[in-house]
Amino acid sequence: MKIYTKTGDKGTTALFGGTRVPKHHIRIESYGTVDELNSHLGLVRDQNIDAHYKSVLIAIQDKLFTVGAILATDPEKAILKSGKERLNIPKVSEDDIHILEQEIDAMNAELPPMTNFILPGGHQTVSFCHIARCVCRRAERLASALYDLEPFQIETLTYLNRLSDYLFVLARKLSHDLQADEVKWIPKKID
Repeated sequence: MKIYTKTGDKGTTALFGGTRVPKHHIRIESYGTVDELNSHLGLVRDQNIDAHYKSVLIAIQDKLFTVGAILATDPEKAILKSGKERLNIPKVSEDDIHILEQEIDAMNAELPPMTNFILPGGHQTVSFCHIARCVCRRAERLASALYDLEPFQIETLTYLNRLSDYLFVLARKLSHDLQADEVKWIPKKID
């Protein structure tokens, strides 16, 4: 497989199904941001963290390829002439969302209750996780804007929303595990 095709040299790219769109199209921004998120998750996974979190992150990275494929498919060409779906991959399921919720609940059970917003930081690993969370929120905003224009499987949006929640709680859990300080945001009083 050749890496460069030269077909995108004039600022367009092909979706699954062959439709060509500008590289700045909201669909490209959506799945490109999911790809960026996936790279940030790889960075979090490369840190010295518990093997369980690494395993969960690998599963999430795998699922993000599914999310990207869903977002990269032209809805008008998602179904082949035979009536079969163009993408022969699993969809995002309620079970995928439930797994994130179970992980969130398990981590939260070991954490002190949150009484204030928390400033990102405290340890490099925690900061990487917060960056991934922010990129996930951006991916969700872009996917939501795309959904308004060209709907796709709604569980895809739900998954991105729950994933950002997971990453927030993971950042808190990593702070706890690494014994890093969580700096609370306490608004200063106006005199």
